[in-house]
Amino acid sequence: MSDTAEVILEIKDLDISFRSSGETIHAIRGVNMTMRRGETMAIVGESGSGKSVTMKAAMGILPDNAVINGGSVLYRMESGSEPVDLLKADTGWLRDNIRGRSIAMVFQDPMTSLNPTMSIGNQLISAIRSHENISRSEASGRAVELLEEVGITDPVRRMRQYPHEFSGGMRQRIVIAIALSCNPSLLICDEPTTALDVTIQDRILDLIISLQQKRSLSVIYITHNLGVVARVADYVNVMYAGKIIETGTIFDVFYDPRHPYTWGLLSAIPDGESSDELYSIPGTPPVLSEEPVGDAFAPRNPYALEIDFKEEPPMFPISETHAAATWLLDERAPKVERPRELNERIEKMKREASEYVR
Repeated sequence: MSDTAEVILEIKDLDISFRSSGETIHAIRGVNMTMRRGETMAIVGESGSGKSVTMKAAMGILPDNAVINGGSVLYRMESGSEPVDLLKADTGWLRDNIRGRSIAMVFQDPMTSLNPTMSIGNQLISAIRSHENISRSEASGRAVELLEEVGITDPVRRMRQYPHEFSGGMRQRIVIAIALSCNPSLLICDEPTTALDVTIQDRILDLIISLQQKRSLSVIYITHNLGVVARVADYVNVMYAGKIIETGTIFDVFYDPRHPYTWGLLSAIPDGESSDELYSIPGTPPVLSEEPVGDAFAPRNPYALEIDFKEEPPMFPISETHAAATWLLDERAPKVERPRELNERIEKMKREASEYVR
């Protein structure tokens, strides 16, 4: 982590709605985030919080019923270059210069990214040649190298095989190979391990980490799994109801969480040593076809103040790297302590981390 590294991606006041069945769903309600070159950022939150929509807006792959109400997504394609607002870019330019070339995305289910009627080799070759003016034989040679790089054994033979002939973990490796085929600067991983069993999850994460180091990639993980976040991230953005409600370094968010929603997410991480029932945050996220009044988390927040039901909290700065949107951080708010069980869990995480470093 370095505060001096160049900013590669900056999202400012992003606001997005979806029109569906005669109603408007206000899915993204003023998202701000900054990412520096070489970092690993995690965007976490429950399903429907807006994690994937935010990154799809950057890629220019929102569905037709999406309406961008405002904001900007500034992306610096090369070191030292002027940032480009991807929201204002032409669709053709995005296709030729951004999607798959400068920014690549790995999705949760590899079968949604792979064509079941095409061999793996043809899919890799097509991905390479779509952005580079090289011969088919050159692209084929590079495809073999990519399969080797992501850990596919006997890649020449595997080039002739089809997606159904591979396991889930192997298919995800192939999707990663396709994503890296044109040497992107930024890799977005949207729940890349959710569909895999735990052992295979670890191997895929190890692969992404090693490829990031080898290729000097910037990586964004979109996930609800804080166990994954703890392992890979430098910085964390916690999203709820279309807004970022806490942001900070991995140490800020895991060791000194300030938002009650973040407390709930951390409390819900499975603990292999505990026989107690797994904690879950009470209630359900709001339906964003109706604009929330006050803090969107207030109805689920056991620590909610009267003002939470009337006025949306601003982002309160905690340190140079850490901020949270909760009225509990207002100097006029009553002192509220984190749950004792969560403090015990945080102390345990610290002990485990210190033993790991040793």
